[in-house]
Amino acid sequence: MKVYLRAAGNISPQQSLDPELFFSRRTYYSGNRMQAVEPDYTKYVDSKMIRRMSRIVKMGVAAAMECLRNAGVPMPEAIVTGTAYGCLEDTGVFLRRMIDNREELLTPTAFIQSTHNTVGAQIALLLKCHGYNNTIVHRAFSFENALLDASLLLGEGMDNILTGGIDEITDDSHAILSRFGLFSKENNNPDFQNKKFKGSIPGEGASFFLLGREAGGAMAELNSFSTLYKPSGFAEVERRIQQFLEEASVSMEDIDLVINGRNGDAAHDETDGLLAAGILQGKPCFPFKTLSGEYPTASGFALWLGATLLSAQRVPDWFPPLRVPLKNILIHNHFQQTHHSLFLISAC
Repeated sequence: MKVYLRAAGNISPQQSLDPELFFSRRTYYSGNRMQAVEPDYTKYVDSKMIRRMSRIVKMGVAAAMECLRNAGVPMPEAIVTGTAYGCLEDTGVFLRRMIDNREELLTPTAFIQSTHNTVGAQIALLLKCHGYNNTIVHRAFSFENALLDASLLLGEGMDNILTGGIDEITDDSHAILSRFGLFSKENNNPDFQNKKFKGSIPGEGASFFLLGREAGGAMAELNSFSTLYKPSGFAEVERRIQQFLEEASVSMEDIDLVINGRNGDAAHDETDGLLAAGILQGKPCFPFKTLSGEYPTASGFALWLGATLLSAQRVPDWFPPLRVPLKNILIHNHFQQTHHSLFLISAC
């Protein structure tokens, strides 16, 4: 069955919660991480409750509420959330208390707030939504599997499924992951052109979509999506892209834009370079992680970017030249060269 992105809400290192600001202004980063541009949360949640929420919960709630507001839908039938790391800030608090108190006299509050399903649960509590609520935790496929779960619910007859992907970066997680060589010590140029670059620039964000079965008023149609785990090499990735398009009955000539997952790490970006010189030759490509940074559910930002371009039928002032109108956008994301995902979205 067909799946439509009715509306979206996005918090990222860009001014993405307000599409008009996003189209007119790009935020550049020169440090070793990209942090989300946070809104005035009092527009979405009572100020007394905000004080008890961690950053990731506030970001998730605001993005979800903005999505529902844009759709004009006060209550979804179901909520599905994908996250790889969960509430890292609260996890850090809990672990510190364990160490400081020598694992004695621990209160359960920090542990309860550190669980992965906290964001989805908080959204349901605020909306008083008693429907289906599920959180998918599957590393860099967390958002993709949340979309799969939501699509299955639509196939069973439900409608208006609130679906999102969210992850955050904290001082503790940045320090720990940097020890494994995952992150660069300094930022690269905005277009990730320096091939001596080792490690990616971490980011964070919350992307929520309202999935429905009707095309009326939708931002875009989600034609198809697929995942590929640990491909043997570039040739397998290229074959999967060809197979993916064939199964969707779309040819490469029909693709107007490719949004790829280049993250600045020379070792990981080699596949993107080979694809650009091969099957994607001649196609305009945009590396979305120059805007969002790298994190496990960053494909949610890529989907938001593609859907926003298709819905507006224009490109940002700072975007590379691109011919409009846009009809089909192919998204290829990869995380650590082990988790590859593909999305095909089309204008309604």
